[in-house]
Amino acid sequence: MFFRSWRRLLALGVAVLVVLVVVGWFLLQAYPLGGSGREAYVTVHYGDSLGMIASEMQREGVISSTFAFRVDLTLFGSPTVIPGTYAMPQGASFSDLKSILSNPPNVVAVPSGYTLHEIAQEVAAHTSNSFGDQFVADESVLAKENSFGSSGSLEGLVGPGDYVLSPGETPMELLDQMTASFDQLAASVGLTPTTTVDGLDAYQLVTAASIVEKEGYYPENMPKVARVILNRLARGGPLQMDSTVEYYFNQDGGTVTPAMLATVTPYNTYLNVGLTPTPICTVSKYSLSAILHAPAGSWLYFELVNKNGRMQFSTTFAQQLAAEALAAKNGIS
Repeated sequence: MFFRSWRRLLALGVAVLVVLVVVGWFLLQAYPLGGSGREAYVTVHYGDSLGMIASEMQREGVISSTFAFRVDLTLFGSPTVIPGTYAMPQGASFSDLKSILSNPPNVVAVPSGYTLHEIAQEVAAHTSNSFGDQFVADESVLAKENSFGSSGSLEGLVGPGDYVLSPGETPMELLDQMTASFDQLAASVGLTPTTTVDGLDAYQLVTAASIVEKEGYYPENMPKVARVILNRLARGGPLQMDSTVEYYFNQDGGTVTPAMLATVTPYNTYLNVGLTPTPICTVSKYSLSAILHAPAGSWLYFELVNKNGRMQFSTTFAQQLAAEALAAKNGIS
C-alpha cells in the first residue's frame, strides 16, 4: 500500500514538475527576460496566415518560438492584421506584439523611384486621409526652406528608406525625417548644395539623377545612362525621355502614346529642351553617384535589349536602330 502511494505521489510530482517547466518556458517566451531590444521589420503580405506571420517574426528575431506565439494566439485571442510592414522590437512581450499587429502598419516604405504622389498615398494608407492631406500641404511649406534650392516641391529631395510612424508623430515631423535622410544620402556620395558638375547646379543634378533612376532602373546601367543625359544636354537638343512624359500623367512605365507625346507640359522632354523643372522621383545612391561621376563616352542613345535588364549604348542613330531591332527580337517591346 505504501509503495503504491509513493508511486502515485512520485507520478504526481513529476506531472507537476513537467507542468511547471512548460508553463515557465511559455512565460519566458511570452515575457522575455531583458525586455525589448532593437527594432526589426516584419512585412505582412496579402493572404499571409498568422502562422506565416509568426514564422516571419521568428526569422527577424522578434520572437524565439512560433509554437509559443501560436499557443498564445489560441489561448488569448488573435488580432486582425492589415498587410504592410511593421516595426517590432525584438524581445517584446506577446501582448505588446499583438497590440502592434492589431493596428495599421507603422512603417512607410519609400523605395527609390517613388514619386511624392506615391509616397503621399502610402502615408495616407498607413495613417488617415487627413494625415495624408496635411503631409502634402506641409511638403509645399518645407520645400521653400530646402537647402538644395527647391521652391515649390520636395520631389526628389526625400531619402529612400523605411520610416517608422511613432505615436503622435506629425506630418511635418515625418517630412523632416525624410529630408534629413536625403541630406545624409547626398553627403555620402559627395553632393552638397553648392556642388556643380558639367554646368549643372546641385538641384539640377538631383533632377538629372531622378531621370537616371527611372531610365536606368538597374544600378549597372545608370552610369552610362547618366553620360547619355549629359551628352544630350551638352548638345542642346531635347532629352526625349519617356519617363519624364509619364511623370506628368502619374504613370510609371507602360506605353507612352502619341497623344501623351503631343501634350504640352513642362515635363515633356520631347517638346522642351533641357531638364524637367523638378526631379521626377526619389533617387538612390546609385543614380546620384552616376550623375556625379558619369564615365567618359560619346553615347547618345540607349536601349533595353534583353529581359535581364542589359542595355546597349550607341553613339549613332543607326546603332540605336540596330539595338531596337535586337530588343524586338528578344521580345522587348
